[in-house]
Amino acid sequence: MSPTLTALITIGGLTMVLASLLVIANRKLHVIEDPRIDEVEDLLPHVNCGACGYPGCRPFAEALVAGVTLPGKCTVSSDQGRERIAAYLGVDVGAEEKQVARLACAGGRNVARNRARYQGMHSCASASIVAGGGKGCSWGCLSLGDCVDICDFDAIHLDRHSLPVVDEGRCTACGDCVMACPKELFSLHRISHRLWVACKSQQAGDEILEDCEVACTACGRCAMDAPDLITMKNNLPVIDYTRAHNTRHPIQRCPTGSILWLDASGKAIKGPAAHKIIRQGPIPDAPT
Repeated sequence: MSPTLTALITIGGLTMVLASLLVIANRKLHVIEDPRIDEVEDLLPHVNCGACGYPGCRPFAEALVAGVTLPGKCTVSSDQGRERIAAYLGVDVGAEEKQVARLACAGGRNVARNRARYQGMHSCASASIVAGGGKGCSWGCLSLGDCVDICDFDAIHLDRHSLPVVDEGRCTACGDCVMACPKELFSLHRISHRLWVACKSQQAGDEILEDCEVACTACGRCAMDAPDLITMKNNLPVIDYTRAHNTRHPIQRCPTGSILWLDASGKAIKGPAAHKIIRQGPIPDAPT
């Protein structure tokens, strides 16, 4: 017998042995999956946003069938969708308040100055590396739209002043914008958190108004008017959302409107003492 034929027979024999072992192992180790997982997955919205706390709709369906969570955790699905899943599994729907992304900045181009003009890749991440992006307020939004580009649900757009606006109806609280913003201006909040601080500047005093007309000056009036709800930390109001905060009282005396109220449509409502913004065009760049 030739060496070549011997080698072919040997390889063929080894292949048959290994294939047999794989067949036996598959039969012994095969895990039978609950067929309800496929049914439940089909009833989910298939957006794989992660708002439920699971990495995708399939793992969430597995958790539902295993009984470790409830359909209400999927805040993206409709009420009817959650009810169908609950009826199919014979469980309670459960309740989970919807979360949305919120932007802690109101410094659009009509109220916030640049102290340098950035030229380079059209990206907030890139601009932030070059002297912070050129904006006078080093904490402010750079308005280049990284958050818009990364949102898979078309929930963020830039308004006419190049400031990101979140569509709360479309937002799934996936957190991509939170990760994308180099200034860390986005955070996820329960939709009932209507009292909001739209600023992250840690500079105290009216000098910050030279760079942004709607910045917080750390005057502390909101904290004085709601001492049980608001404290000042790093020259910014911090709202205790564990307490009842269904009140507009803290916004009434804010001179810049940096603490405001978001109505059910997401529209920002400022207090009567807030400086009225009339300018619609871009504010002139400040000299360096």
